[in-house]
Amino acid sequence: MNIKPLAPVWLFDLDNTLHDASHAIFPAIMANMNTYIARVLGDGTTPAHIDAVNAARMLYWKRYGATLLGLVKHHGVKADHFLAETHGMDDLLSMIRHEKGLGQLLRRLPGRKVLLTNAPHRYSTMVLRHLGIQRHFSHHIAIESMRVHGQLRPKPSKLLLRKVMRRQQVTARRCILVEDTLANLRTAHALGMRTAWVTQYLKVDDPIGMAHPPKRLTRPGWVDVKVKSVKHLPTRLSRLRRNTVIE
Repeated sequence: MNIKPLAPVWLFDLDNTLHDASHAIFPAIMANMNTYIARVLGDGTTPAHIDAVNAARMLYWKRYGATLLGLVKHHGVKADHFLAETHGMDDLLSMIRHEKGLGQLLRRLPGRKVLLTNAPHRYSTMVLRHLGIQRHFSHHIAIESMRVHGQLRPKPSKLLLRKVMRRQQVTARRCILVEDTLANLRTAHALGMRTAWVTQYLKVDDPIGMAHPPKRLTRPGWVDVKVKSVKHLPTRLSRLRRNTVIE
């Protein structure tokens, strides 16, 4: 008797995975973030110097996986306020760059798809609608929902990924994380997930796009599949589904 494996559950990142955030969106977020951090680090009248801002932003990104967590932990910043200030762009839709055929791609991939993004819900909803792919995702998990035991735990938190698996009622071996950020893929691989690294929108010197940027886009051991575009995923299914088994 032939027993087919269960369909995978795809966990898709958004920025620099499904669209080109490095083109205009990340620079705008970076500018907003610098302005915000300068106010936080300043003396109440004069904003902090850009060198202090850059140092704090990168320190918190590398230590916690998200600059926001460092600001919350060390400066009492309210997460909702930070997200609204940094992701508020009046001309957002005109800044989006993406490939055509994303809806067709998602239809071709077997199994259900979950959007798992460290971006805020309002922003990610606007991007999804502009891309025309929101209907392809069974769940939309934005950073506001990434709380574990009351604490904000965005990617690459293992606690978050375990919570997502519990809520989706799947084991790690059925999950495939599709991401541009290596730190997130490394955590997923450590938990037993399959991992797909999308590279076409990455810039090695982009501090938002890559938490720990490598000198070259060489596939590390914790990445099962490296693809330039998500549209190449259907051709790599056999490798990605190798460990997807009946439970």
